[in-house]
Amino acid sequence: MKKSLVAAGVIVALGIVWTGGAWYTGKKLETHLSEMISEANTQLKLNSPEANIELSYQNYQRGVFSSQLQLVVKPIAGKESPWMKPDQSLVVNEAVDHGPFPFAQLKTLNLVPSMASVKTTLVNNAFSKPLFDFAKGESPFEINSRIAYSGDTRSSIAIKPLSYENEGEKVAFSGGEFQLDADKDGSILSLTGEAQSGLVDAVNEYNQKVQITFNNLKTDGASSVASFGGRIGNQQLSVEKLAISVEGKEMSVLEGMNISGKSELTPDGKTINSQLDYTLKSLKVQGQDLGSGQLTLKAGQINAEAWHQFSKQYNAQTQALMAQPDVVQDPDLYQEKVTEAFFTALPLLLKGEPVITVAPLSWKNAKGETALNLSLFLKDPTTSTVEPQTLSQELDRSVKSLEGKLTIPVDMAVEFMTQVAKLEGYQPEEAASMANQQVKGLAAMGQMFRITTMQDNAIATSLQYANGQVTLNGQKMPLDEFVGMFGMPTLPVPQAPAVPQP
Repeated sequence: MKKSLVAAGVIVALGIVWTGGAWYTGKKLETHLSEMISEANTQLKLNSPEANIELSYQNYQRGVFSSQLQLVVKPIAGKESPWMKPDQSLVVNEAVDHGPFPFAQLKTLNLVPSMASVKTTLVNNAFSKPLFDFAKGESPFEINSRIAYSGDTRSSIAIKPLSYENEGEKVAFSGGEFQLDADKDGSILSLTGEAQSGLVDAVNEYNQKVQITFNNLKTDGASSVASFGGRIGNQQLSVEKLAISVEGKEMSVLEGMNISGKSELTPDGKTINSQLDYTLKSLKVQGQDLGSGQLTLKAGQINAEAWHQFSKQYNAQTQALMAQPDVVQDPDLYQEKVTEAFFTALPLLLKGEPVITVAPLSWKNAKGETALNLSLFLKDPTTSTVEPQTLSQELDRSVKSLEGKLTIPVDMAVEFMTQVAKLEGYQPEEAASMANQQVKGLAAMGQMFRITTMQDNAIATSLQYANGQVTLNGQKMPLDEFVGMFGMPTLPVPQAPAVPQP
């Protein structure tokens, strides 16, 4: 009897603790909800001011063990948003189970105490209806998040299978599973996940039916906010197969694509080193195997503060363009303005005197591998106090040195050009003969103009530059002479206007 009373007492005590903890969680959520909404709107204005949208909440109902609310995204009153019309809104349902042991979490046998468990689904309204049509009337995604007492979150994102077909256009997506982890401030983020397949059928400008498919897309990465305000980290994206067909005929197949990027700070926190790796295991065009390729691009010694200033200026300029309808509606003009904004901000990046290397950019087939290796050491032009008088002096303000080497095996080049000729409709023997003549002709022309040499049955060229001197394939010459080899006039460097004498 006493044991039963003790057990009952323990159960009651646990129930009181659980109920009290759950009530506290609900109360705490209610207290901080406005604060979280305000922070989200601050980030929206900071990162996407041109969107002119804001976040709010409605229909909040707090219970002991759970709460319900809706988050609403809509245009800011009195402002025009390029994403939504004034009367449109995006609404999501948030079902919150309170801690310390949220019911939704217990269903998965997760007994780690947490502040809350949140289930997020999309509400079907006029704005979101197309997505519901794609998902056969269901919410196109479901997000289940666990919020720790520290404020850290772990979200499991399930994207439902999607399907749409109308007047010759079709979209199909297998769905995907992703996991997003974030600390309480959102400064540390990681995302992993995969999607099995996707398909898009459309009609191009020539009224041809085009189909694009992919298989086994995977992503894995993490980033954090650095001391200078920007993000550093690593990200990897891979696609097992990407295929493009036109009018039912397979035009190209890319297999084994992998993009991997990383950026990290030096121990003193002042310099960023970054690297991009790209690999492609196989490229086939209309059934012809054109080979495989890889690229490793490194950018080191980037001044962290300069990078932050560059990003801030470039983003501000591109966001300003989004507010100009005449620019946005003209793709060519928009691209021209974006390029102009990039090069306007680019000098900021030279503050740390960065080093850029390509080691290698290569393409390989059954007969060999072509490889380009390049290194470029840059300078901060603002450190120069002398007004440049010549082309080499102007170049030396921004470039310390340049070194590059290109090697093209003749057999590899002939094989590649043979495959290209076959794509153009030539028979195998004729294609091989034509390719052989083309490669030999290019090699002879390169040697005639002293641009290339022949070494071990490979077309090769090497180039070095420093202090106004160019070394091309071992032959030294001034920069003006090198430029003149290509028939390019050496324009005089613009001079500052003379100051009138009194």
